[in-house]
Amino acid sequence: MKLYRLSPIKNEEQLQEAIRYIHTSCHKLCKLSLGKYLRIAGNIGIFCHYDDEYAFLTKLREKLTDPSDNIYQKYFRLRKPIVIPAYDDVPETAYIYLYIRKPDPYRYQVGDIDFYLEPEKYAELKKSLSGGQHIRGARVFERSDPDMIELYNPDMDILAYVRISQ
Repeated sequence: MKLYRLSPIKNEEQLQEAIRYIHTSCHKLCKLSLGKYLRIAGNIGIFCHYDDEYAFLTKLREKLTDPSDNIYQKYFRLRKPIVIPAYDDVPETAYIYLYIRKPDPYRYQVGDIDFYLEPEKYAELKKSLSGGQHIRGARVFERSDPDMIELYNPDMDILAYVRISQ
C-alpha cells in the first residue's frame, strides 16, 4: 500500500507533476475555504517523505535554483519561474521560489503554497477567526512567527497559508 501520493519523487517529470497537483489542489482549497482565489506569494513547497527523495530533490533544487539568501535557507529562487497557465477560473500562476521540506513521517501532505491578502482584509479575517468565528478549513496558524492563517481540509493532502501582502 502506498501511503503518500506522488512520493517518492524520483525525477524532474514527477516533480513537475507534484507542482501541478499542489497548485491545483491549493487553489481549490482556497476557494472552498474563502470563497475565492487569492493572489499567490510565489513560493511552492514540496514535502518529502523519504530520505532518498529528499537527497534527490535537494540535488535537483541546486540545479533549478540560485543559492539562497534566505536566513533559514528555506526558499530558493528558481532560475526560471514555473508558470502554470490559466484554466477554468484559476488564474495563470508563476512560482519563483521552491522549498523542499525534510521528511516528516507524521505529515502526509504533498506540499503547500502561500496566498496573499491585503493587510486590512487579513486583519479582519484573523480577528474573526481569533474571535471564535468558524470558517470551514481556516484557522490561525499555531505559531505567531510567521503570522499566517492556515487553510486545510482533512480530505485533501495539501496545505495552504494566507499572509499579509507585501
